[in-house]
Amino acid sequence: VTKFKMPTNFRSLLDKQMVGSSSESLAESDFPVQSFKPKVQLPFERIPGQNPRKVEIERRRRLYLTLDIAELLASKGIDSNQLIPRHYDPDNMPPIEETKDSVFPIYLPLKVFDNDEFDCRTPEEWISLGLEPGCSDRKPVPGKALLPTDDVLGHEDPKSQELIYKWIDVGVLDYDKETDLYLVHKADKGLVRDEKGRPILNGGVTPEG
Repeated sequence: VTKFKMPTNFRSLLDKQMVGSSSESLAESDFPVQSFKPKVQLPFERIPGQNPRKVEIERRRRLYLTLDIAELLASKGIDSNQLIPRHYDPDNMPPIEETKDSVFPIYLPLKVFDNDEFDCRTPEEWISLGLEPGCSDRKPVPGKALLPTDDVLGHEDPKSQELIYKWIDVGVLDYDKETDLYLVHKADKGLVRDEKGRPILNGGVTPEG
């Protein structure tokens, strides 16, 4: 019996190894892996002739990643920037000849038209996707929100005529059941960090409050 001897140039040997492509996501992200998995109504034990549960989840995940809400709305002739009500300005009303549909501006908020009867998850279930097994901290959940591009003016006057609204990748931090509102934070390529560069956990609540 001989003892295994590690070569002195072990690190250089590893660098020379050529490894093929991998399906593993190497990009850094503050979102849990399970937060990207769609919900399917399939039994865990496969019935003959039916797709396995994991295969169906992966197919739907890839399908949903190809969909973009801004493009879907644009294909129906909807301008996302016009979905947010603005201040009524009677002095700058466009002539009837230049308007496509109505001379009256949009004044009803989006939540008036919201319908959650066919939602596959409740808000509490969406938020719970940020919990990982063996971890006490709750991570943000990926989503998209219609937000102003100017953060400062957006907080001061969300209905300003100067604001431009776009669908932006966000991390959903928390949900308020009483107001039916979500707390979100803009995401930067999968990262949801505070001003000090630390991941935002547990809805942004720190030990200091």
